[in-house]
Amino acid sequence: MDICLSSPSSCSFRNSSVNLPGPRTKSYYHTKLPSKPIENHNQSLLNSSKNYSSTFGLSECRSCSSWGVSHRHSRRFSIWGCSGVEASGSDPGALHKVSEFKDAIWRFLRPHTIRGTALGSFALVSKALIENPNLIKWSLVTKALCGLFALICGNGYIVGINQIYDIGIDKVNKPYLPIAAGDLSVQSAWFLVLFFAVAGLSIVLLNFGPFISSLYALGLFLGTIYSVPPLRLKRFPVAAFLIIATVRGFLLNFGVYYATRAALGLAFEWSSPVAFITTFVTVFALVIAITKDLPDVEGDRKFQISTFATKLGVRNIALLGSGLLLVNYIGAIFAAIYFPQAFRSRLMIPLHAVLAMGLIFQVCSCLPYESMKYIQTWMLEQANYTKDAISGYYRFVWNLFYSEYIIFPFI
Repeated sequence: MDICLSSPSSCSFRNSSVNLPGPRTKSYYHTKLPSKPIENHNQSLLNSSKNYSSTFGLSECRSCSSWGVSHRHSRRFSIWGCSGVEASGSDPGALHKVSEFKDAIWRFLRPHTIRGTALGSFALVSKALIENPNLIKWSLVTKALCGLFALICGNGYIVGINQIYDIGIDKVNKPYLPIAAGDLSVQSAWFLVLFFAVAGLSIVLLNFGPFISSLYALGLFLGTIYSVPPLRLKRFPVAAFLIIATVRGFLLNFGVYYATRAALGLAFEWSSPVAFITTFVTVFALVIAITKDLPDVEGDRKFQISTFATKLGVRNIALLGSGLLLVNYIGAIFAAIYFPQAFRSRLMIPLHAVLAMGLIFQVCSCLPYESMKYIQTWMLEQANYTKDAISGYYRFVWNLFYSEYIIFPFI
């Protein structure tokens, strides 16, 4: 077996060819280290290391050590160490590459979407358990964790396949994403999205039955036709926001609640709170769908992607999104007033009033990377719709989305 990590040309310390006998006799501890390496063997190790790095999309390390292994009847180690690294120590270059790779995968998963998925599933499961406390069993924990992992896999597939087909656009709009930034190769991205799809669907099939599996597969299908040619429905504003609203609004909430009741041995039954959160979040997902393109107008126009923001303008879409959310919050307040038996009005009314006021008088943080201080701006209008203010507004919309799931089990 030959294993090799990248090798710098500037290394000043070199050891190679340590023979290890089978039983550890006294002579084992006094093995001599030859001073001259085997050039052909080392060259093959270097070639192997380059192939390994390119396969997984990792950048070449400039300050690391590489080692290889080959054996017939005995094992021969070839150790190359940089001048700044002790022979007995670990390889900081390799650890740095692993850390960079993990960071690239995390950015590839789009953490803000994972938080929404995780909070949504937690809220719906909590509500179902609160409604049926006598049916709670510890055995449900494992099933719930499997379901959460399957949802994260589905989320990873949808956002991942979108990045694969949006590399050119992301280089303009989101250059920090790992594929656009060159931190993750396209081959590695394909491996990840295929893994997410297969793993997620397998978990759902094994644990949640055919109906939930069909809903899960529908979500993957919608995510695929949203991004992948020839359909690539994200080019069409109405189709794009309907897909996002369906997946993040209806399928997530209905599917999680249905699966939880099935795990408790109960038939599906709509309750007023679940009908409310499904409707509320579906409208919210519509707003996310139409406002998500606000920071991306420059790249969308360059690549002729038609969105509401490019057609109607950033200011009009921001006002439309805020208006829809205000209607959503007003509807929540009226629901609490007219159905006091279904909701805790004393909590639901003031909480939604506060969130609505936060939307109207939103305070966002801008440009933290340009200075050590956070520059606070009141209202998107006062900021003159700069790109940084728009990005802050979009983050604020997501924070409102998270807040609704956090308060849902208590209302």
